[in-house]
Amino acid sequence: MNKNTACTWFLWLVLGILPVVVAAPRERLSLNAGWRFTKGDPAGVGESLSYAKIKDWVLPTGAGFARDPARQIPARPAGNPGGMVAYAQPGCDDSRWRALNLPHDWGVEGPFKQEYPGETGKLPWWGVGWYRKHLAIPAADQGRRICLDVDGAMSYATVWLNGQCVGGWPYGYTSWRIDLTPWVKFGADNVLAIRLDNPKQSSRWYPGGGIYRNVWLVKTAPVRVAHWGTQVTTPLVSARTATVNINFQLDNSTPAAAAVSVKHEIFELDAADRRGRAVASCAGAGLVVAPQQSAAGASQVVVPSPRLWSIDEPQRYVVATTVEQDGRVVDQYDTPFGIRTIAFTTDQGFLLNGSRVVIKGVCNHHDLGALGSALNLRAVQRQLQILKEMGCNAIRTSHNPPAPELLDECDRLGLVVMAESFDCWRTGKNPNDYHLLYPEWHEQDLRALVRRDRNHPCVVLWSSGNEVPDQDKPAGPAIAREHAAIIHSEDPTRPVTTAVSSFQGGFSGFQNEFEVFGWNYKPMHYGQFRAANARLPLVGSETSSCVSSRGEYFYPVSDNKDLGKADFQVSSYDLYAPEWATTPDAEFQGQDQYPFVAGEFVWTGFDYLGEPTPYNWDQTNLLNLTDPAAQARMKQQLATLGKITMPARSSYFGILDLAGFRKDRYYLYQARWCPEVPLAHILPHWNWPERVGQVTPVHVYTSGDAAELFLNGRSLGMKTREPYQYRLRWDDVTYEPGELKVVAYKQGKPWATESVRTTGGAARLTLQADRATIRADGHDLSFITVTVTDTNGLTVPRSKNPIRFEIDGPGEIVATDNGDATSLESFQAPERKAFNGLALVIVRAKAGRSGTITLTARSPGLQAAAIPLTAGGRALDLTK
Repeated sequence: MNKNTACTWFLWLVLGILPVVVAAPRERLSLNAGWRFTKGDPAGVGESLSYAKIKDWVLPTGAGFARDPARQIPARPAGNPGGMVAYAQPGCDDSRWRALNLPHDWGVEGPFKQEYPGETGKLPWWGVGWYRKHLAIPAADQGRRICLDVDGAMSYATVWLNGQCVGGWPYGYTSWRIDLTPWVKFGADNVLAIRLDNPKQSSRWYPGGGIYRNVWLVKTAPVRVAHWGTQVTTPLVSARTATVNINFQLDNSTPAAAAVSVKHEIFELDAADRRGRAVASCAGAGLVVAPQQSAAGASQVVVPSPRLWSIDEPQRYVVATTVEQDGRVVDQYDTPFGIRTIAFTTDQGFLLNGSRVVIKGVCNHHDLGALGSALNLRAVQRQLQILKEMGCNAIRTSHNPPAPELLDECDRLGLVVMAESFDCWRTGKNPNDYHLLYPEWHEQDLRALVRRDRNHPCVVLWSSGNEVPDQDKPAGPAIAREHAAIIHSEDPTRPVTTAVSSFQGGFSGFQNEFEVFGWNYKPMHYGQFRAANARLPLVGSETSSCVSSRGEYFYPVSDNKDLGKADFQVSSYDLYAPEWATTPDAEFQGQDQYPFVAGEFVWTGFDYLGEPTPYNWDQTNLLNLTDPAAQARMKQQLATLGKITMPARSSYFGILDLAGFRKDRYYLYQARWCPEVPLAHILPHWNWPERVGQVTPVHVYTSGDAAELFLNGRSLGMKTREPYQYRLRWDDVTYEPGELKVVAYKQGKPWATESVRTTGGAARLTLQADRATIRADGHDLSFITVTVTDTNGLTVPRSKNPIRFEIDGPGEIVATDNGDATSLESFQAPERKAFNGLALVIVRAKAGRSGTITLTARSPGLQAAAIPLTAGGRALDLTK
């Protein structure tokens, strides 16, 4: 056994997915471990590996997804592009390359540079990168099909196996498969080489760079269920029974016809993907698959007393499909699904299982803050859990196909999803964005998205685009019509939408190409839309775009949404937004006035890397600030920066900041979306020594209908919520140190209370982990909040102390952050300034090493803090 093979077996053992000696009919093995990586091409490559030169060998990878005769994929041409490039050759000496595990994002590793464009995070995500891995394919696998599954690689991926170019996929957000079988050396060492080429000016936000999602090796028999080859629908659902239709496709890679029997069993499925009791089955149906062909089949079963998937009770099932040939099981394929009904209506909005559900959704980009775009399951879970606690029940995957794990978690947690495909169609927004791929790839990318995700009960809408420039062009309706036809040929059960930004898009006829119309930032026109479109359901596909910085407040407070800016931050009074956007209150009013709107997807749930609006435009806008002193400071900074656009690395749109800390706005949405939860939240903090005797407005977010405010025990008056009022305001409070307290009422009875106090100076650090025990699998994470407090344990709200972190035991610090959009400290650095009292440390346990991990935080002049974590437990089964 060579060194690479030994390492591979060890990592399989650590991950708990050691291959069995007697092969199962189907194996899905993680290929994330044991890669080598380098940036750039070897000398002399030049343009020989550009997409224009190599696309004829890449296009056939998408052949199974192209039905349009205009896009029929020609056969692979002869030749082997790149085969002579050293990095693609199996004998290449990559010992000096960096050793790493996937998923990997090279861009988030930095460094941040001021001269990088402000739109995309000031991180180096573009360029060429190579990944290489040795694979030991046993001789016993001879006769099986060996496939490479890539969940996402950014971007223009090309793959070589043993020096032979075998295909690739250019769109960085699509999941794809390559059948490696013709080039595999069974019983020998095999070498995979993957080249990515991420062009500059190809994204409006931070896309990341690298193989940033999971990679798999799938082994099957020659006769098997096709890739994403099952479709489960529930056309008839009642309390007594549910009819379950199972459509499936089989592939036959042999030179002889295959007579097979296909049976299906349905089991209940719990949140940990464990099978429960069997609830229905159908006997094996005969099917003959022609040589080197595919064949489709269909079955129908009835589930008695079905457990419906819903937001409150996300019950799931799994179809276990078994394929037998000559009395022998040759494939077993599981398809998780849910039983539920959906409908979008013109008068009641969205119906789930026949009941109206207001969509309380957010848009999210795919990066995970300080982790960049590299997929981590625990980080995804944390984001969704925080959103669910806020009352969020929906996610829009803006503006691209999501990681499959995101949809798995939405299925488990009970979050409905608008799954989106593209940010542009024929007309681009950047010189090198998707419009270059659109003519040859949009059908394949659309079909791949829908075919992969059509069995998720969480998906309720397919979006074919976001604010596409084609929405106002003559060709727009025809393009939209083609997209809908492609999507419905893969899944006729869900409506198609597109997020439209223009006003005229709601009246020009373009809107009629969609079963549900998605409108961005138009709450003031909802009534006008309904008057002109009596039969078209409407949803706020992108709303508000309020901007704020956690814990920052600027004075005087103005209701002019263009103000509230200073020092490259935005006031957290939640009154400020770009010129094309609205405050949350304006969107709430639009929905309350016009309850036929199905709900909203707020821009955004979390801050994200890139797009630091309002600090990503020209210098004229930057100088549109609140006060002359702020203007003077900004002018000085701009003079220092010269022509550089902006120092900010990340957005200000989030309801939560980049570190996942709650902004004030979190409680505004929680108060609206969870009216049954007692809640009162005061802003701002009450540490203003420079404002003694000055007017300092106080706002309260509450799920109550009235509230009384007290300053040092004195009542400042009772406020009662008026129609279309979503916050209570005391705009004439004169600041004095002490305690500010609010008592909220509902229907005349005390409902909730909160107080904020003037604190002492920063005295100590405290640490709190979201989970004290994590798996020792090299993947699981603990997110630890660091708080700067006074001697009484109160958070010091304006503290920005430098903090250094140390770790002992079988763990490592993966990243640090503080939620400050202007912080250009490395995410990987073991030190971080607090931002308004808070910082974040993300800790990972080392693979295969159990024990106690101790994280210590120190800051000059402050009492240090330490927290123990336990590493151990069962490894997560990544093959699910």
